[in-house]
Amino acid sequence: MPERPQAENAAKAPKAARTGATEKPPAKRTAAKRTAAKEPATKEAAAKETPRRQARGERRIAQLLEAAASVFCRTGYAAASTNAIAREAEVSPGTLYQFFPNKEAIAIHLGDELLRRARDMHGQAFLPENLDKPLPELLDAVLDPVIAFNCENPAFWALMHGSGIPGITQEHEELHSGLLERVQDILRTFCPDGSPEELTRVSGMILGIFKAALDLILASEGAERAAYVAELKTVLLRYLEPMLAAPHLG
Repeated sequence: MPERPQAENAAKAPKAARTGATEKPPAKRTAAKRTAAKEPATKEAAAKETPRRQARGERRIAQLLEAAASVFCRTGYAAASTNAIAREAEVSPGTLYQFFPNKEAIAIHLGDELLRRARDMHGQAFLPENLDKPLPELLDAVLDPVIAFNCENPAFWALMHGSGIPGITQEHEELHSGLLERVQDILRTFCPDGSPEELTRVSGMILGIFKAALDLILASEGAERAAYVAELKTVLLRYLEPMLAAPHLG
């Protein structure tokens, strides 16, 4: 009689073992299913987060470039510092260094963007249809967008003429050469009998006059700036008028 409970327990033990063996695998499969279900959600969240992170990075870069432009205009490139740019952007120096390793990298990035805008602006200023206009209107059509660009982007002048960075200097020289060719093309249209040497000399003089006047224009504001712009156009008109063929004078 005492052995009977032991036999019952022995009979139950395999059943319990069998029950445990059949219950554990489903638990493992359920965990695997949960893990598999999480993976697509995680990938989807990451895919959504990447564009947002990129957008935040682009906004931060734009913020830093705008701050750098202000500092370069106020102090000049040589006296500017990454700390001053970070203060202007209201970020920590560490945040700035996440995007730019030094001041030169900021200047190159900003210079590339400004040069691209300048090329686009030159394309608008030197439209072929402007050649059919009388000289005073032609001067308005060409000078107004160029002057407006420099007034709206004073950092362009500060970087192109004061940074001394080889890459920026080279690209600016290329831009200057292209501008010189555009002016020569206009003069060639109005003065078809002019020699190449004469057209080159006159084009260089026009750009020299423009640069000298632009210094005064950028240093002034309001009515005084408008007066300097008017004086520049008067100087160029009186310089060019005797050289141009009568049919183009309107």
